[in-house]
Amino acid sequence: MSAEASVSYAALILADAGVEISADNLLAVTKAAGASVDNVWADIFSKALEGKDLKELLFSMAAAAPAGGAAAGGAAAAGGATEAAAEEKEEEAAEESDDDMGFGLFD
Repeated sequence: MSAEASVSYAALILADAGVEISADNLLAVTKAAGASVDNVWADIFSKALEGKDLKELLFSMAAAAPAGGAAAGGAAAAGGATEAAAEEKEEEAAEESDDDMGFGLFD
């Protein structure tokens, strides 16, 4: 496992436990897991996450992911959406014409 992945998992463990994400804590968790990580990676991750709630960051990204994906694919899917809407209108028109003929469900 790479050093970046090891420190990322250690940060997630610390956040889940409610412990401060500091370089010392990150190194302690990675050392306990048997991973060798340079102090530089622990410093970088701890400074990047300093003063931030990791759980809140993850939840906000998870909530924003579908909206971002829809915006990126929206232009490509616009033609398909128009066709689907046209098909829906045709189906509704066909359903209404059945009712006009007197062939209802409860007749």
